[in-house]
Amino acid sequence: MGWRDKFNKCRRVVIKVGTSTLTYSNGQLNLQRIEQLVREMADLHNRDMEVLLVTSGAIGVGANRMGYKKVPKTMPEKQALAAVGQGALLHLYEKFFGEYGKTVAQVLLTRDDLDDRMRYLNATNALLAILAMDVIPIINENDTVVVDEIKFGDNDTLSALVAGIVNADLLLILSDVDGLYDCDPRTNKEAVLQHQVSEITRDMEDKSTSRGSSFSSGGMFTKLKAAQVCMAAGVPMVIANSDEDNVIRRVVGGEELGTLFIPREEKMHAREKWIAFGTVCQGKLLVDAGARQALLNRGKSLLPSGVTGVEGEFDRGTVVAVIEPDGREIARGLVNYAAREIALIAGKRSSEIEAILGEKDYDEVIHRNNLWVRG
Repeated sequence: MGWRDKFNKCRRVVIKVGTSTLTYSNGQLNLQRIEQLVREMADLHNRDMEVLLVTSGAIGVGANRMGYKKVPKTMPEKQALAAVGQGALLHLYEKFFGEYGKTVAQVLLTRDDLDDRMRYLNATNALLAILAMDVIPIINENDTVVVDEIKFGDNDTLSALVAGIVNADLLLILSDVDGLYDCDPRTNKEAVLQHQVSEITRDMEDKSTSRGSSFSSGGMFTKLKAAQVCMAAGVPMVIANSDEDNVIRRVVGGEELGTLFIPREEKMHAREKWIAFGTVCQGKLLVDAGARQALLNRGKSLLPSGVTGVEGEFDRGTVVAVIEPDGREIARGLVNYAAREIALIAGKRSSEIEAILGEKDYDEVIHRNNLWVRG
């Protein structure tokens, strides 16, 4: 049985809808499409599937309501428009879902909600409790107060994080593109749609630097980042065009629409997900070829002898990125020592730590149990 054949038996589905799906090119709401998508999601819910909706569009809706022809560039104006648009957007969803007898709940998240381990667990439990009440969560970035996510426009990644948090069976990202092509179809008519991807290469990332419409902030690059999260977390992800008739029903039914990103077979543990994706790295550890080999191929902890450099200021117990000699991030983990301490013991044997620091709580800079290694 192929991956698409399994979708019809999904228990929990996350659907991400972008600004370009919700609006016309002039910024006006595409009410017909919104109503159609809501109807399809309500129908999935009628089939006893749990549905989580991650929606963009608050800033775009706010801009439209306030008469803006395009989204302004200053952060305070974007935050103000998000405040105007968020309520209007939720009201619209509530109205459409209510017509099909469905109850919705608004969930606004910031990166801080996932960065702290306890808040990450609280967010997880809240989402699962909402689902247990037979309610459809409508999730968005809290654009009124958050800064980085407005600036970089990353609801694609947010949807992938949500899919990982709740152990979804499928993430479906609806956009204004058919999926991932081998090159830009807008400039090359010979571009070929990739129906299935099992590995995201650097070449794919280099070719995916396009941005979204004037009212959206995403693009294929952020979708590939989302796919990396899902694939590592063991969640299949599909990018499909919201213009397709009955797109949700057809994808969940197993039809070969869009691009399917095939995940790892093994599921990640909750703690490993948080280390890998839930928190922002506070610094970097540069390692030599021997440490790279030990981490990637032998399942070892990171010892001070393999560390060649430290970047950033961080304390014990924070998450940092591990960087191999060619500059690629190969792992993330919780450090046992602060940045200034690691700088002193870098390149040294574990037996020398106490003499250098005056104490030794751990032999390892990052223990294997607190380490996530990229596949």
